[in-house]
Order: sequence, then structure tokens, then C-alpha cells
Amino acid sequence: MYTLINKNQARNLLNRFGKSQEPCLFVIDFTGEHCLVQSLKDVDPGVIRFNFNGITNYSEQGAPVTHVLITKEPIPFEAYQLQFNQVMHHLQTGNTYLLNLTCPTRIQPNAGVEEIFLSATAKYKFYWRDKFLFFSPEPFISIQNGIITTFPMKGTAEPNCDGQVENLMTDPKEIAEQYTVVDLLRNDLSQVATNVHVEKFRFQEIIQTNQGELLQTSSEIQGTMAADYHHTLGDILFTLLPAGSVTGAPKQKTVEIIQSVEQYSRGFYTGVAGIFDGKNLDSTVIIRYIEHAGNQLIFKSGGGITINSRAESEYAEMLRKVYVPVI
Repeated sequence: MYTLINKNQARNLLNRFGKSQEPCLFVIDFTGEHCLVQSLKDVDPGVIRFNFNGITNYSEQGAPVTHVLITKEPIPFEAYQLQFNQVMHHLQTGNTYLLNLTCPTRIQPNAGVEEIFLSATAKYKFYWRDKFLFFSPEPFISIQNGIITTFPMKGTAEPNCDGQVENLMTDPKEIAEQYTVVDLLRNDLSQVATNVHVEKFRFQEIIQTNQGELLQTSSEIQGTMAADYHHTLGDILFTLLPAGSVTGAPKQKTVEIIQSVEQYSRGFYTGVAGIFDGKNLDSTVIIRYIEHAGNQLIFKSGGGITINSRAESEYAEMLRKVYVPVI
């Protein structure tokens, strides 16, 4: 029912929807080469359901509340170590300064994916029947009343574990990672906006998950858009893609390294999805993502690697992010 289109087709269609101020949904994969762009009125909730900050096409009433348990079957640490070592080589030689390394984890939940979707609580929820679902806490860009905002999210900790919160806020690796991604996204926004500035740096948010609470750190960057920005909606989005928080810096070279190091296809994971309502735009980075792979379910997750990273800590963070936001 829904046909995927390429980058140029998606760019042109988004420009057209923006110029006519027609509300639309867009879903773009990590490479930008596989895209869904659909008029909102034509999105069938029997196939695709979404709730992006309260903009939704289905009713949450009667949604089941499930205590979700997940059995995880991650790649062996030894396999992760090999990829980590390749990333460290590129960091040491200056090819990249920050790289988001991700991995697939096979999971066996005690509930079906539709039940998980309905039960999950997140800023951005999306379910594409028989393909994938995600429940992302991370915005990509928001454009409200002419102000563009992005919220790069870096660093997680378990608030109830001794020392983790203090380490998250004081560890030189965590601080350097946030500085790098904030600088990257400030430069990205400067390509499409004026008066770009950091509104907030390194604030904390608590996320409730089936594994307990997680503490995440984010920053907020803002800029001012042209009054007729929606005329070039597709151009703006593809100028900013892929998302800096799930790639690294410098972006182009780091994406090349990611594609040579990671041993699987990200697909729609770490792409972006969003809604243009005819005037304003809200979008998310596609993380906390579960994908159908035949009769298996794959949860994709990862984290930022810097020169100060340790393989054991990064592997643990990758697994910590395999969760469902259901209590």
C-alpha cells in the first residue's frame, strides 16, 4: 500500500507539500535513500500508527498496560570489541572525533509488538505493521512559529546505581561527546537558519523503562527560519541529514567509517520521522527501534565512541538501551 521513494523524489514531494501547506508524514532511513512521504489524510491507522507529541492518528483509549520483559541475545563482546578497535584506530589517526557505533540485538519479549507499541510511553511512537516500531525520546528538529530547535541526546546512566549519575556529568569522555555533537549540530542548523545559538547545555531527563529509570543528558540548540521556510521543506531536511547525534564528527567521513565498520544494515534505524502540520514541523531521530527480521525481532542500539571510550563501558551502554518504556 505504501511505496518507498528515493531521496530526490522525497525531497521534491516534501517541497510540494510544504509549498501547498498540506499536512504530511515523512519517514526517512539512515542512508536517506528509502523514504516514505504521505499526506496525513491518506495514512491508514490499520497499517501505520503514530503519536508524535500528541499528534496521532489512533485512539490510545483501552491500550493494554503490560509489564514487558525482554530476553536479550546480543552480539558477543568479542565481536563488539573488534568493531570498537577499528573505530579507535580511526579516532587515533584523526579520521573522526566522535562516532556512533550501533549493533543489532535479537530479542524475545513476553508481548507482541503491537501490544508493546500501545503500552509504551514516549515522546515519539511509531508502528508500521509487520515492519518495525520505535518509541523515541529524542527530537530531531522542531520548527514552531519560525524557530528551529534540535535536542542532541548523549549519555545515559542508571540513577539508582552508585556513582553512575556523578560519572555521567563529570566524566571527560561524556563531556567531550556532548561538546562535539553540540558543535556539529550548531553548524548543521547554521546551514538553514540564522541566529543559531545554544539555548541549554547538558540538562538531564528521567526516562521510565521496563528495566527501571534511565537518566539521559541532552542539549538545546535554536535558530531562526525564513518566513517561507516551508517552501523548501525537503531541501531543509535533506541538508540536515543524517542526524548528527547518531553519526558523529566530521559527519561525512564518519558516516563512511560507520558503513565500513558496522556489520549490518541500519535500515530505518537512526533515520528520522516527522509530521508537518501545514505550518509547523516536529520530528524525531528513529531510535529505541524494533524490527521484524523474518520470524525474529531485532532491537538496534548503540552509543557514541570517543578517544576516551572503553569497550566494556560502551558495550554495557549499548545493551542498557535495549529497553521498552513500559513500567
